Parts: sequence; C-alpha cells; structure tokens
Amino acid sequence: MISIKNLTFGYSPKKIMFRDLNLSLQPGNIYGLLGKNGAGKSSLLRLMGGLLYPTAGTVSVAGHTPARREPAFLQEIAFIPEEIYLPTISLNRFIDTMGPFYPKFDESQFRKYLDEFDVPTDQKLTALSYGQKKKITICFGLATNTRVLIMDEPTNGLDIPSKSQFRKVVSSALAPDRLILISTHQVRDLDHLIDGIIIIDESEILLNHSLVDIGDRLMFSTLSTVTEADRVLYAEPSLRGYSVVMENLDQEDSKVDLERLFNAVVTNRAGIKNLFR
Repeated sequence: MISIKNLTFGYSPKKIMFRDLNLSLQPGNIYGLLGKNGAGKSSLLRLMGGLLYPTAGTVSVAGHTPARREPAFLQEIAFIPEEIYLPTISLNRFIDTMGPFYPKFDESQFRKYLDEFDVPTDQKLTALSYGQKKKITICFGLATNTRVLIMDEPTNGLDIPSKSQFRKVVSSALAPDRLILISTHQVRDLDHLIDGIIIIDESEILLNHSLVDIGDRLMFSTLSTVTEADRVLYAEPSLRGYSVVMENLDQEDSKVDLERLFNAVVTNRAGIKNLFR
C-alpha cells in the first residue's frame, strides 16, 4: 500500500533529511509514527502525500506516485495536516464542496461521527472552537473512505474525553483494504488503537514492527533493582524501583508501553536494532 525505496530528500543540498530510507506499510493496519521534534515525521508524511518531492528514490502510495498528484491518487488519499483551515461556510456547504472530490465519501457516516464527537452542526465552521474544527477534519477524513488516511498530530486541541472518542471512531473506520497512519507527540493517545509502530530518529527509521512482534521480543516490567543478568535495554526510576524494557527471554505476556518503548529505542539504538534485525 505504501512503499518507500532508497528515498533521499533534503530542503537544501546542505540539509539532507533522509538518505536511502526504506519503509513498507500494509493495508488493514493503523500505524503510529513517533519521533522527536525535527526528526522528519511531517516531512515524511508530506512526501507520501505528494506535497514534497524526493531527491532520489521512489515513493509509491496505493499504486500511485504521489509527486504527480494525479486525480486517481488524490481520490485514494486523505491527508489531515497538523495546522488546519476551515472556510467561513456552513457544514452543509462544506459537504457539498468537499464531498465530490472523494467518490467513496459517505455523508451519513460523516454526520454519525460528528454526532459521536458531539460537534454542533448549525454554526459557521469558523465560529467553532479549535478542538471542534479538529473533530470536523478528523470525521471528514474518516468518512472519505479513502484507501489511505494520513493524520499529523490529530489529537492536538482535543480534550481527554474527545481523545478517548477519537480512538473508538478511528478503530471503527479501519477496513481490510484501508491503511491509517497517525503521527503524534502524544504517545498515550495511541494506546489501544495502533497495530504497528514506526519510530524515526535522526532521519533514520529505527523500528517498524507490529505491537504483537514487539511484545514477543520485549518485556515491559518493574524491578526493584537492575542487574546485568536482567538483560535490561532501558530503565527509568519509578516509585516501585525501576520501570524497565527487557529482552523477553521467557516469552512472558506484558502490555507494550509506548512511551517507554520510544525512550528505549532512541537511547539504546544498537541494542534494539540487534534484537529486531
């Protein structure tokens, strides 16, 4: 569904962001893209959306080359940027204007999502709060039913109840032939939502695996003390001793802690790479 091969990209010859980057994502999954500020998450999403152009290598999305921005490609992808803009029109006018661009757009589905998010539908879009505007863009993106949906920091501006609703609505919109990719700094917002996780740091993809695979290889636990025999890959102090990420030598079950996983990957690059190679 999304295939990136030997990608090189930079904003100038002296500022190369990606060099020979490779990534493969499959339909039927919700992926989380994590990285520190400046790691290149938004640039990578824009390359997938055809809003930026690779210097070398190839990007393929749903069988299309995004940089060409062909109508057939634009009908198959919905892109929700971090910074959103809505015109000074009514919701009905918005539907009439934007809906026809997406052949699979479902107005009843869109209104159902709005109702679940408790978004008022009788006001001009610009009269709504930032959080409500964000909900409208999320609901519309889901209701386009495009094969690829990309969201950049979608939970910014959402309150705690809305973030919980976000997870429910997004998970309900997944289909076997659909791929959803979410980039966020709010790691906890992806709990109980994503199937796979991509971690990017210093312009390199350090991890691209399913949570099932990660749970098979890593153990998330709490230890009173940490010794070399524990095969600890990452440890941070906690009230009960140390919250750790360890090699799962005995194939024990544990819940993948996304925040702890991210810290382990970026601070122990060699150890994680060796375990997942």
